[in-house]
Amino acid sequence: MSTVVHSVRLVDAGRIVDDAWVRFEGGRVAGNGIGEGWRGQAQQYDVVVDGEEAAGAGALLTPGFIDIHGHGGAGGSYDDGPDTIRAARALHRAHGTTRAVVSLVTAPLEVMERRASMVADLAATDADILGSHLEGPFLDPAHKGAHDDTLLREPDLAAVQRLLDAGRGTVRQLTLAPELPGGLDAIRLIVAAGAAAAVGHTGADFAASQAAFEAGATILTHAFNAMPGLHHRHPGPVAAAASDPRVTLEVIADGVHLHPQVVRIAFAAAPGRIALVTDAMAAAGHADGRYELGSLGVDVTDGVARLADGGAIAGSTLTQDAALRRTVEAGVRLADAVAALTSTPARAIGRGDDFGSLATGYTADAVLLTAALEVRSVWTAGVAGTAG
Repeated sequence: MSTVVHSVRLVDAGRIVDDAWVRFEGGRVAGNGIGEGWRGQAQQYDVVVDGEEAAGAGALLTPGFIDIHGHGGAGGSYDDGPDTIRAARALHRAHGTTRAVVSLVTAPLEVMERRASMVADLAATDADILGSHLEGPFLDPAHKGAHDDTLLREPDLAAVQRLLDAGRGTVRQLTLAPELPGGLDAIRLIVAAGAAAAVGHTGADFAASQAAFEAGATILTHAFNAMPGLHHRHPGPVAAAASDPRVTLEVIADGVHLHPQVVRIAFAAAPGRIALVTDAMAAAGHADGRYELGSLGVDVTDGVARLADGGAIAGSTLTQDAALRRTVEAGVRLADAVAALTSTPARAIGRGDDFGSLATGYTADAVLLTAALEVRSVWTAGVAGTAG
């Protein structure tokens, strides 16, 4: 089935085009333009969507959102298996996230192997799942965040290779603390396997962070969180990442992990290199209460997730449409905020040629929003789904 969406403000490629239209056919973007030009391309059996009728004056059309760091939602954790992953993905898809990397928390190595293999199986059948992100177990215990410190270990090459092998080419990102013994060699191994090495849950100083990026790491996991801060004499990993044009910085714009003005500063410091992620755990789209993240208990109160033991932030209850609204409220240009949900994360995991744009030939993932940035319709490979 083919679809034409017209009379929208198209937000893509860092710009906004008024009175735009886009046509989907065969799961791809088949054409786009402005004004009434869509009428010359429309076929007899096309589904025609008037953006202003569907989403009101000032309706916006963006590429589908891509979350490269999230742990669950709808009451379940991605660690719990395929059915739970699909339920959580349905929740996030309704909020505009058409594609996602499944993040897995620290667990015993053999358990992480099984889970990485499970995600590899799922990625072969569920096209909206782009692979796995292994957040651990090679993390600094002093910056463990919501990870079980009894399960953390140094990144010896044999253990890293076991996890990569278990993912069978679908590990998209592996977060580690590069200052640990073997950290730089592990980064080189991860990159050689075709995955992105990410610096996170780390005590690395500026020099150690630079060394990690020189070794091939290209992502900073949830910037500012679980790492040294941006000190004026000891700039640390955030400054090293922001000053390196090869590095993408993950930002959690939930109003809890970062002050809104820090979000704005991050966009200004690393233009075109911010990926808005959710780091969402099971309570996203679900009620407050007691949950588990890996082996740890988490209490969610007023939508804020914290470890039951110690009170550390334990992921978020964020959806990407909410991240978009908060980022724009913080003073970031709409086009830049949308890029941080679309083209930038796609590029960070090596999928920038397939996703993150509504240019002709790209996968037809799209989100129709109101002028107030509320989701009204979502298309995945040109197929309409339920919006939240």
